[in-house]
Amino acid sequence: MRPLRDARFTTLLAPALLGVATIGLWQLVVDVFNIDAFIVPSPQSIWSEFLDSRSSIWHGMLGTGRNALYGLLIGAALGILGALVANAVKVIDLMAVPIVAALSVVPIVALAPVLYTMFGAAANTARVIVAALTVIIPVYVNTLRGLRQVKVVHRELMHVYAARPVFVARAVTLPTASPYVFTGLRIASSLAVISALIAEYFGGPVDGLGKAITTAASSSNYPLAWAYVLGSILLGLAFYVVTLLVELRVARHSSPSTSTVSL
Repeated sequence: MRPLRDARFTTLLAPALLGVATIGLWQLVVDVFNIDAFIVPSPQSIWSEFLDSRSSIWHGMLGTGRNALYGLLIGAALGILGALVANAVKVIDLMAVPIVAALSVVPIVALAPVLYTMFGAAANTARVIVAALTVIIPVYVNTLRGLRQVKVVHRELMHVYAARPVFVARAVTLPTASPYVFTGLRIASSLAVISALIAEYFGGPVDGLGKAITTAASSSNYPLAWAYVLGSILLGLAFYVVTLLVELRVARHSSPSTSTVSL
């Protein structure tokens, strides 16, 4: 048990030390070379602005986080449902291939201005749709891959036992596919925040971090703009960590063969 705890501690300590070293080097370079704030502000000035503007940053995180969460839930539901249908019906799987390929190369955020025109610039609908469209592809692809990992011999064994579909899903399909599903969700969680944030640059309400970043940068308050960027990073990390914690909880109740979760 102790070696496992030491391994976990080392896994967390290494990136923490690297982050501290990077920030220290950043501060040193800015101080030594006297770099102007409009090029790269110092971490100290960014942190100072972050503390001074924490209420507005928190408000922006709530606005962007709400749109990203709605998009993540909608996109994940559609992606998982689509993968289930494609796995069950071969024709639909073949028909979905060109659609998935097309969606994977479309610059989704470029649709934001069009969606604002369709649903109105005073609503957050366009941002939610952009986030949802970004989420669908990784969730769909990884879920479908996970569903296809179920071995034929296991399916045939369940058929011989005349097992009900619900039992087959609970005993075979879900334990096998869940690691792949959560891999897609972890990828999608960060993409949802990024896409919702970028969609804010094209218009809409002014309650998100994207608008705050552009406003601060346009007024030449670059440390404040970077403080909002820091808020965006923390928001993305929060989405990722929550998804990872849910995955670990689900894996804990799974069989040992399917409970391996990679950070």
